[in-house]
Amino acid sequence: MNAAALIPLLVFIAVLLSVIAFYLTISSQRFQRASMQRRLHEFGGTTSTEGELMRVRQGRSLSPEGHYTLPFISLNQLILQSGATVGVQAIIFTMIFLAAGSYFMISIVFASKIIGLIGAAAIGIGVPVFVLRAMRQSRQRKFEEQLPDALDTLVRGLRAGHSIPVAISTVGHQMPQPLGNEFAITGAELTYGLDVEAALSNLRSRVGQSDLTLFVLAVTIQSKMGGNLAEILSNLATVIRERFKLRRKAKALSAEGRYSAIFLTAMPIVLFGILWIVAPNYYGEVWHEWYIKPALGVALVWMLIGNYVMNRMVKFSV
Repeated sequence: MNAAALIPLLVFIAVLLSVIAFYLTISSQRFQRASMQRRLHEFGGTTSTEGELMRVRQGRSLSPEGHYTLPFISLNQLILQSGATVGVQAIIFTMIFLAAGSYFMISIVFASKIIGLIGAAAIGIGVPVFVLRAMRQSRQRKFEEQLPDALDTLVRGLRAGHSIPVAISTVGHQMPQPLGNEFAITGAELTYGLDVEAALSNLRSRVGQSDLTLFVLAVTIQSKMGGNLAEILSNLATVIRERFKLRRKAKALSAEGRYSAIFLTAMPIVLFGILWIVAPNYYGEVWHEWYIKPALGVALVWMLIGNYVMNRMVKFSV
């Protein structure tokens, strides 16, 4: 592969990433405006309809009844927990578009249909999954920060004499997204006949955040065994805040190892690209040798193993 064949691939990747970034930005802004309008509408005293709840579920890649729409549960759950509102069909279309474009470009550059198929499968599936995982991680991090304040709001509502459904709906109206949106959906499900245990289980499935499991278990056990739920949730808010502080401390202590791993991973790739553009003959003279490609494959495998080891060294479960 020479520099002339590399230019179309780089242009295609740049244009594709620009289109994806623009689409995600517009989609996020549109969703925020719609969410704000819905909150103002509900706060003004009007009641939502069950049809609105069904439309919200469909926008979150669920069926109108709240079930998964894809046979691949893990993928459907990833789309749901990422907060993407484009729908399953749009994400599947994006995967197909990426796979087709990648196959076209890789087949031209490498002049091999087998490499094109492998690259198309890797990019068509890997890139959307990577973006969705990043969106889920960011969303869960925001949810983790907002959860203690939401529990405090619930405690105040319960101590004022409100029921659990009313207190959850209040949190949905007062808290910002993503927590406010999820609690608003849970409040709507409780309003239209779903029991507390099932509604909270749906909330946990939509978010997938570990601290939320403690809240769901606390409310479920209290509904069956009785007890002072306000006191339980107040103590739980304190525990979650302390866990959040401990996670931040562990993240700060492991920052050096994480950035070292990123630098060591990016450095050989960046140097390879620079040398390929500046001096194509540097690798071109030996590229035809039979042992070069297997050696690069072994180096790639060892780099992946090293990345895995470094990731395990700096990743802490709190």
